[in-house]
Amino acid sequence: MSTMTSAFSPLRVRTVMRRHFYVLWRNPARWFDIAVWPVFDVILWGSLGAFVAQENEASRAATPFLLAGIMLFHVLFQSQVGVATGFMEETWSRNLLNLMTTPLTELEYAAGLALFSFVKTILAMATVSLVALGFYGFGLGSVGWSLVPVVAVLLVVGFAVALCNIALMLRFGQSAEIFTWGMNFLLLAVSGVFNPVSALPGPMQPIANVLPTTYVFDATRRVLDGASVPWSLIARGAVGAVVAVLLAFWFVVRMLATFRRRGFVTRFS
Repeated sequence: MSTMTSAFSPLRVRTVMRRHFYVLWRNPARWFDIAVWPVFDVILWGSLGAFVAQENEASRAATPFLLAGIMLFHVLFQSQVGVATGFMEETWSRNLLNLMTTPLTELEYAAGLALFSFVKTILAMATVSLVALGFYGFGLGSVGWSLVPVVAVLLVVGFAVALCNIALMLRFGQSAEIFTWGMNFLLLAVSGVFNPVSALPGPMQPIANVLPTTYVFDATRRVLDGASVPWSLIARGAVGAVVAVLLAFWFVVRMLATFRRRGFVTRFS
């Protein structure tokens, strides 16, 4: 890839998107993250919520909380996995060296992956929304307009996490691919996706309070509980998301410099 000082080209961004859409279209296995995993996530957590509600009348709100949590978590998941696996496609096909010899800049490549990931996220969210509405009669529309900034924060955080995944792969090779999925489950555990931070073990609560995702999931639960939109929580999540993506850009640029200086491209060629 050329340096970031080159003129930004929307055509090259569209080319990156088309390359990955061709891979998605021609390989049915790539649809697993869009059409299979989201469906069974909704069924798993929706059924758990329905069971808890049946056993305890006071826990009737469990199903909406669990469904809203897993549906919004898929925004973060799809945003992150779409970008990270997009980069992994280049390593699996031994195409990374070819990319680095083209006029494509790092910013154009990241923009192409981000837009591709955004479309995948829309497709996955359509899947989970239809399943949740059809099986459990729940729609995210009950969250109201506060859903827009919540989704925006989760998209940005997912992009930031994906950049960290890519940076780790540049530095440590394909063995670091495990972080692409591992980081998702770490965020699922400590972001308060289904429960308030106070329900987490004491040592994990400071970690949760640092994450921007914690605040938007907390805001969503409060809206579902009938409270007014907690804009202060959403604002804290938005600020945290911006900080996260700036730090992630810094990290991936540093790792890319090391990748070039040490000739690590031979790992992928």
